[in-house]
Amino acid sequence: MKFTDGFWQMRAGTRAHYAREVRDVRVLDDRITLHAPVRAVTHRGDTLNAPLLTVDCWSPAPGVIGVQVVHLAGGVRPHPAFDVTADPAVAPSVRREDGVVELDSGELSLRVATEGPWRLEFRAGGRTLTSVEERGTGFVETADGAHHMLAQLSLGVRELVYGMGERFTPLVRNGQTVDIWQADGGTSSEQAYKNVPFYLSNRGYGVFVDHPGLVSFEVGSEAVGRVQFSVEDQALRYYVIHGATPKEVLARYTALTGRPALPPPWSFGLWLSTSFTTSYDEATVNAFVDGMAERDIPLSVFHFDCFWMREFHWCDFVWDPEVFPDPEGMLARLKERGLRVCVWINPYIAQRSALFEEGARLGHLVRRPDGTVWQWDMWQAGMALVDFTSAQARRWYADKLRVLLDMGVDAFKTDFGERIPTDVRWADGSDPEGMHNRYTHLYNETVFELLREVRGEGEAVLFARSATAGGQRFPVHWGGDCASTYGAMAESLRGGLSLGLSGFGFWSHDIGGFEGTPDPDLFKRWLAFGLLSSHSRLHGSRSYRVPWAFDEESVEVARTFTRLKCRLMPYLYGAAVQAHEQGTPMMRAMLLEFPDDPTCHHLDTQYMLGDDLLVAPVFDAEGAVEYYVPEGEWTHLMSGATVRGPAWRRETHDHGSLPLLVRPGAVLPVGAVQDRPDYDYLDGVTLRVYGAAGAGTRRRTVIPDARGGVAAVFHTDAGNGVVTLRGDAERLPAWKAVLVGVAAARVTEGEARAVPTAEGVLIEVAEGCARVRVEV
Repeated sequence: MKFTDGFWQMRAGTRAHYAREVRDVRVLDDRITLHAPVRAVTHRGDTLNAPLLTVDCWSPAPGVIGVQVVHLAGGVRPHPAFDVTADPAVAPSVRREDGVVELDSGELSLRVATEGPWRLEFRAGGRTLTSVEERGTGFVETADGAHHMLAQLSLGVRELVYGMGERFTPLVRNGQTVDIWQADGGTSSEQAYKNVPFYLSNRGYGVFVDHPGLVSFEVGSEAVGRVQFSVEDQALRYYVIHGATPKEVLARYTALTGRPALPPPWSFGLWLSTSFTTSYDEATVNAFVDGMAERDIPLSVFHFDCFWMREFHWCDFVWDPEVFPDPEGMLARLKERGLRVCVWINPYIAQRSALFEEGARLGHLVRRPDGTVWQWDMWQAGMALVDFTSAQARRWYADKLRVLLDMGVDAFKTDFGERIPTDVRWADGSDPEGMHNRYTHLYNETVFELLREVRGEGEAVLFARSATAGGQRFPVHWGGDCASTYGAMAESLRGGLSLGLSGFGFWSHDIGGFEGTPDPDLFKRWLAFGLLSSHSRLHGSRSYRVPWAFDEESVEVARTFTRLKCRLMPYLYGAAVQAHEQGTPMMRAMLLEFPDDPTCHHLDTQYMLGDDLLVAPVFDAEGAVEYYVPEGEWTHLMSGATVRGPAWRRETHDHGSLPLLVRPGAVLPVGAVQDRPDYDYLDGVTLRVYGAAGAGTRRRTVIPDARGGVAAVFHTDAGNGVVTLRGDAERLPAWKAVLVGVAAARVTEGEARAVPTAEGVLIEVAEGCARVRVEV
């Protein structure tokens, strides 16, 4: 929210009160409490008839400093709290000298000037990361009687801001106004399904605003040299999070708010949906599954969208008996074909649903302040909401889903959760404004924890649309309702990259777009993009998304890229483990991997998939694509052609190709199986070694097992015309290595042989052989 009229004046009817100075300080071993009057105090009379702000500063984890500003403590809203986990190993220290008090935590320090004008300074590595200056801490009273707490943190020259959830506007947030408020607005506006009050700076820090309600950000858009954030409340809490790299900032942020769970390997395969309002029954489903099998397109998950239930009955979780007379048998037959099954759900109960009367009687539905059940007719006639602030309501809802799991359902598409009203009363007394954003977290948590309980650790996965801070713990999330256009394809990617910069490790989207029907060209381009995303789903609104509905070349493109993804699973699942353990997203904005390359800071039409693969989707009907290559010699994975950076490239690709480049010096593990994503990644693995002839190339490559553990570790050491490969595992089957771009080589040690091929020298290693030495 903007409060000023230009830089000097306030808007009509608006009064601002800013901390002017530190009047007194309470210093403990691990925290600071400041009392700041909003006007200069020159004599005792100045302490009368004026507000006083209380500012607490502490550290919940190394490299993280929290600040809470309170005006009237008795008026703080009873917001539902974000889950913030403190690190028990944190050991902050406080010192005071010469008009300065300083709080240190790891490499981050907060310096407070106790004399002179108000100033908070966050420092690391001998430099100021950001600071809070005059007019940077306070509250504003607006003409409508509202009370807003605000903070302003400085922006440096060439400083850029990212994140704040899955946003479809330009990737760099500078100049934007962003409201953290859940909305069902599609992918073509400033509204977002996934709103996260966290932003990431390219100057070595991030800021998390710990407030679940509406947080308004002005990113250089009110005061151009500052980021302002405000809440309608009597208190404002935020954390400044330091990191030497953007990855380190995300690691610390996700340590505070939760790391993504590791999805099961089968979920990384291709998902096929019935689509939304299309007509389908078991015969339709079988025709789709048969069609994929007949065309050798690997299929992993079949998804039933809304109309698996009867119309007007959403949600009662009962299969439509006229369309699916034998759901248990149908699910069993799909399982016999090696498929997993996902069904669509949402947290809304239509009046015609049998669960409406039961939920109302048991007190499990959200009520208005007068005690009546909240209802409206949007989406479903007489729709009510499950009150997830009630533990009993959560158990009731989960038990309804448990019946579906017993039938054989494996996953749930947890749709909706955004249009949550504020004229209601919650069972736990939560403030309605705070629950508007928080609701989706409780909804997805309820479903995810049920899956984990029934299916076991490592087997739970959602396909969720809405989320807020901490929602990354319950993957996977997809981008929502996009149009079937190239523009929507690009805006979807921007949203996914922004979400990754907000702590979410896994992301997907509707291949071909949701609204409308893509033409064959767009569908094929989107197929390549979708199958080089963390998760891949064919889904639409009023038309099917089976490849043969478009043309025969679409079938070939679907087959090629699905098989490629399956073969890349040893590499991709390793990236998934990294997201789970460190908070680094699988699909990464280029700046995450190349923070020191300024050209990468604005790129939003390409991304890194894991550490070593650069993907540049084609957003053009003629196949033209422009993308940036960072420093070094990169190799096209599919063609073997090399490209040297730093450079901008303009290329034209047919439908079976796109820029998919391997990073210089990479060791890319490629699996031996191309018809499923869940297999023994170690058995028959091939290590593709790039830059093997160059000196000083050392890599440690981890091959994960199906539970995210370590199946094997390979060490590659290349230099001075020699490549040494060493495997470390309890069980080491036969494996291979390809020295890409190497014309000739001979094995000088180890049970292996060198075979020249068109792409390089193939090293075939015998079973049990742990060390191979090759002269290049």
